[in-house]
Amino acid sequence: MDDITPLATPSSAPARLPPPPTRTIGIHDKLPPRRQTAGELESLSSAESEDDASTTPATRRSVDLAPDSSHSSRRPPTLPSPLDAPIHVSAHHAMVRSKGPYVVVASQHHFRIHTLPLTGNGASTVSEVDLGDIKKSCVTAMEWASGNGDMLWAGTNQGTLLLIDVARASIADTRSGWHSHSITHIVRHRTTMISLDETGKLVMFEPASENMGKPRTLRMPDKTQFMGVFGDRIWSSLVYDVLPSQTSAPGPPSSASSSQTSLSLAAPAPISSMASKPLLLSPTENIGPVTAGSYLPSRPSTIYLGHEGGYISVWDANDPQCRDVIKVGSSDILCLLGVGTRLWAGGRKGVISAYDVSQTPWLITNQWKAHEELPVLSLTADPFSIDPFGHLSVVSVGRDEKLRFWDGLLGAEWVDKEMLKREADFSTFRKLKVLICTWNVDAAKPEQLSGNIDDAGFLENLLRSVDRPDIICFGFQEMIDLENRRLTAKTVLLGRTKKKAGDHVSEKVSRSYKQWYDRLVFAVRLAMPPDDPYTVVHTENLVGLFTCIFVRNSERKAGSLNDERITTVKRGMGGRFGNKGAIVARFVVDDTSICFINCHLAAGQSHKRQRNNDLAAILEEKSVFPESSPADEALAYVGGGDGSMILDHEICFLNGDLNYRIDQRRDAVIHAIENHDLASLLAQDQLLKEMHSNPAFRLRSFREAPITFAPTYKYDRHSTEYDSSEKKRIPAWCDRILYQTRAEGRVVPLHYQRYEPKVSDHRPVSAGYEVVVKQISHERRSAVKKEVGEARAYEELKLFSEAKNLYRTLGIM
Repeated sequence: MDDITPLATPSSAPARLPPPPTRTIGIHDKLPPRRQTAGELESLSSAESEDDASTTPATRRSVDLAPDSSHSSRRPPTLPSPLDAPIHVSAHHAMVRSKGPYVVVASQHHFRIHTLPLTGNGASTVSEVDLGDIKKSCVTAMEWASGNGDMLWAGTNQGTLLLIDVARASIADTRSGWHSHSITHIVRHRTTMISLDETGKLVMFEPASENMGKPRTLRMPDKTQFMGVFGDRIWSSLVYDVLPSQTSAPGPPSSASSSQTSLSLAAPAPISSMASKPLLLSPTENIGPVTAGSYLPSRPSTIYLGHEGGYISVWDANDPQCRDVIKVGSSDILCLLGVGTRLWAGGRKGVISAYDVSQTPWLITNQWKAHEELPVLSLTADPFSIDPFGHLSVVSVGRDEKLRFWDGLLGAEWVDKEMLKREADFSTFRKLKVLICTWNVDAAKPEQLSGNIDDAGFLENLLRSVDRPDIICFGFQEMIDLENRRLTAKTVLLGRTKKKAGDHVSEKVSRSYKQWYDRLVFAVRLAMPPDDPYTVVHTENLVGLFTCIFVRNSERKAGSLNDERITTVKRGMGGRFGNKGAIVARFVVDDTSICFINCHLAAGQSHKRQRNNDLAAILEEKSVFPESSPADEALAYVGGGDGSMILDHEICFLNGDLNYRIDQRRDAVIHAIENHDLASLLAQDQLLKEMHSNPAFRLRSFREAPITFAPTYKYDRHSTEYDSSEKKRIPAWCDRILYQTRAEGRVVPLHYQRYEPKVSDHRPVSAGYEVVVKQISHERRSAVKKEVGEARAYEELKLFSEAKNLYRTLGIM
């Protein structure tokens, strides 16, 4: 074979420029005017959008392409025995390669081979390779040799290459003169093996040819962080330091590197042709070092590279150019794998996500906790598992010292989608009407609702905004004076022992809740027909938060209401106290789960990030409710959930004082309100901007009816004037009601409006909805599920055949 042209790479450190010239000022010279800070140049509202300050057109585009997670499943795509065998993997030094029944685990100088039984009845066996004189070496890299045999190449920290006969658990061959330093990477391109050591020496050899003793070598940069073979090219990456003045690429720096770090990708000439020159590439944005790379076997012309900071760059393999940069999350991408029609990614928090990249924006079809809050270290596909086990398995290794097998074709997701399509074959549907009210009452008492017609008629107007609603949900905030530090501290501290002691927090606080409870019960009884009464099914309080839910008696008598639960999530003081947080209530109507979240988020114009964190903690709180059992038959819940988490519910309503503000000057906001120009204000609404532009925002999958009313905060009490105090807070839509549904069309907004009682500095908001609930015939569902299972088995036979053909074409099998 011809030699490869040496790889052209940027120098490890660009030449440093001389320092800029300095100015000198005489002793008696007048000082130049002080340079104003950004905060002095901009108004308060402009400065408070600091999270968006670094946004450029390029990064905005990557954010606009952020994946859609609204229909993802959190059910792990597990495989049956024997591919659920527990195999221990050392947390920091182990490497794993699997092929059919063999799982090879190398850690330091230990080299173990696990042989899985071909049926679920047997037990796996473990063999250890005797490394002989090489025992003092540590295995640092591994890859299967070409062909369908059971040979595996391993590299050591002393530069030795070992050929392991896995079936015999012995060393078949060694190569000790090709590298003199630790081998960091071993990859395979069809029949060619490629090894790279820490000094940048790359060796290519053909084990099956007569020229095995004559390897080709080329020089790559030392300390190469990433190397992979995609198509006919070797892709590698390195990071080198630059001066801040030399950094011109747009975009934020990666989370693990400073702003003085720049990224370069190098793709040498194709392995099969040495005529063309190596290429130096850079993505369109400064997005940090490459950590992983892969491609879909069905689309090998597109390369996906994972980066620190949660970015994935998309490249053309034939004409290496960066097509897109997509922000998929906030956690670093540690490993990527293309399998089937999905791109799998593992992150630092133990989560594996599967993306459908066939459309824009991408869809997150599956996202599950694979390794319990610890990094996912590797993802590999094993096409050789198809014949012995009837599965295309994916193997993940985590820092939790566990190895897991997953269904690479995500069969359970396919079954769920087909069952959803055929839901009408085994379900009957009916409509309910839901009325929700959110109001920050600012410690007002119910007897204060009597001063004028707006105050006195508020509850009646609210309750008659929807004709005979089946469910009425009141979500109030600041039922006590949170600015009264003594009362708040007493409530918070005593509230920690409330459930344990089983008594009231304090007489003053409990009296406030009781007064509002009695007033709401009376208002509902007065507004609704006497022959159609309502019953309170949920009531709860949390340091100012108060939730009270009414249901028509006709629903309860029909036995359609089940699994009623209510709980709280604290977010004040780092989650220890309840002065900020949420009350979460749920019940199941027929076979549809409905969840109501009443929350009060962090206040302050500039505390948007804290509000985002509050929402993430509330919506991702583990075990909010007891899980349903068995999970497979938790038919009222969605997304592979068991009802223990908020987003397991088919329909979710979220209301409260979310405290998201308007990023605009106060005078401009007031002027727009006076001129009924709500569109310009909505364009600067923090909540809407986060839903549109922040890929990690937990409310991206929620919807909100169009806002046609003026901002509801902050008013002078007993007045129609916005805040005239010294602080002169900027008006904002702090009080919101949003909803999420898994099936399209199951929730239809009827109205979204505000009311005008003046006893608080907030105006109350209500929303009416028409909700579709289902009732399942279990007998018919079982018959449909059997049909879908048979269809899946037939579909898998085709997918297995296609997968094997693709892997053979790519030289993997």
